[in-house]
Amino acid sequence: MKRRQQLQKRFAIFTVGLLIMTLGITLTIVANLGVAPWDVLHVGLYYQFGLTIGTWSIIVGFIVLGIAGIIMKEWPKFGAYLNMILVGVFIDMYMLLPFMAEPQSWQGKAVMFLVGMVVYAYGMGIYLSAELGAGPRDSFMLALTAKTKWKVANARRLMEVGVLAIGWLLGGPVFIGTVVFSLAAGTFIGIALPQCRTITHKWLKDEKVNEIERGASV
Repeated sequence: MKRRQQLQKRFAIFTVGLLIMTLGITLTIVANLGVAPWDVLHVGLYYQFGLTIGTWSIIVGFIVLGIAGIIMKEWPKFGAYLNMILVGVFIDMYMLLPFMAEPQSWQGKAVMFLVGMVVYAYGMGIYLSAELGAGPRDSFMLALTAKTKWKVANARRLMEVGVLAIGWLLGGPVFIGTVVFSLAAGTFIGIALPQCRTITHKWLKDEKVNEIERGASV
């Protein structure tokens, strides 16, 4: 029973984290200053081979998960597969909100984009701290850091720049926001992830201690 309650709490943290992360993704998209490197790749593949951008996102996700699994020599957790579905649903949901409109000024676009990056980084930190499995791209990032012992920021930066180069060669859309995201996302995530892990672990530990105390008092 206690194990089930812990799992439910972790799933709640996981879902809230994805909700926050996808809000950040949506803000960067609506700002219209250039899409993130992975989306440059998805759009580039769409231009070259057809299908849809969402389909390529799923295909690339499965490929990346496979590579991460090979590096770590274990199958990704179920959260990695759930991530692929929920992120798409949440982004579509946010895009329907009336206040999700592109700012008219460059200053407004820049503020929306930067806020989106911060929200994205902390949302990622929250859902990763639930430890139910990272999404395809994040699974690869974590596998890369575990294998190379690099910092999260450096591993993320290498990933983003590499994917951006491939997407650009395929004809994907690149603008100033894409460059900023490629260079800065790793730093933002490197700051947010340890903070979110500390808070989540403390909360789960406190809940576990409270359960033990309640059981002892009965």
